[in-house]
Amino acid sequence: MARKRKGRAVNGIVLIDKPLGGSSNQILQKVRWLYQAQKAGHTGALDPLATGMLPVCLGEATKFSQFLLDADKEYEVTACLGIRTTTSDADGEVVAEKPVEVTEEEVRDACLSFLGASKQVPSMFSALKYQGKPLYFYARQGIEVPRDARDITLYALEITRIELPEVDMRVHCSKGTYIRSLVDDIGQKLGCGAYVTRLHRTKVADYPTANMISVEALEAMVAPEPANREFAEIDALLLPMDTAVKSLPYVNVDAPEAHRFQHGQSVTPEQTASVETGQMYRVYDISVTPPLFLGVGEGIMSPKDQKSPGDQVFVAPRRGVVYCDQ
Repeated sequence: MARKRKGRAVNGIVLIDKPLGGSSNQILQKVRWLYQAQKAGHTGALDPLATGMLPVCLGEATKFSQFLLDADKEYEVTACLGIRTTTSDADGEVVAEKPVEVTEEEVRDACLSFLGASKQVPSMFSALKYQGKPLYFYARQGIEVPRDARDITLYALEITRIELPEVDMRVHCSKGTYIRSLVDDIGQKLGCGAYVTRLHRTKVADYPTANMISVEALEAMVAPEPANREFAEIDALLLPMDTAVKSLPYVNVDAPEAHRFQHGQSVTPEQTASVETGQMYRVYDISVTPPLFLGVGEGIMSPKDQKSPGDQVFVAPRRGVVYCDQ
């Protein structure tokens, strides 16, 4: 018999405005405790130096956190030219100092040269894993390990202020982009070095900045002791689980097909004619009002458990199905 999970079966996503200092995991554990949630997970760590949007998934929403990890991000960053540090931010040790003898035009040209697709070597102080341990584990011991350059894309880079040696930018980038590494690369291109003094994440996917809330504000809404806690006010802040996958097209199913989908079987959606093999879909049960989000499925050709023409396309559960007792 499975052990019963401790905590509330609460599902949804809360947008935390991470403060300066502290780790993303510390924020996650605090939010989980405030909600008394059975499960929780964040969608991409922010450095202690970084602030801003940290979506925290609770309960069944954790199954869809990967979609937010893969989503585009937007940041506001301040770079200080003339200094290079071990971590490419203010937390690191200074490894080089050079005079800043560049013009504003040269700074703009260097920054904008990184627009578009490129390859980036992750910082040794990132959380990427090498042989099961994060890179920063080795970096703190002075050990350099091989890192493969990763494909990234800068969709937009706006310079909002130049008061040398400081440069303020807004960056819209793809998943896997390290802003610290970007700033270090800009400094190397200018020949004087650079490091991050301020980093604020303003956007993850299409989540609105206005919906962010601080942990302190969240804490003020509930009683200190869990036994005396009322959750209605903080539960109202939770965004629906399907907001994590809004970029995907959707399909609808009836009650019998919903039952099949929730039990791991492929289904025939109402929009069968438009379903494509290999495409991921949000799946909704439209036998109830409002329609119930069931999870994410993938278009496949006729499976063995379906008696139908071989050219018919079905949707099979993939990357997360919401439990039947949601």
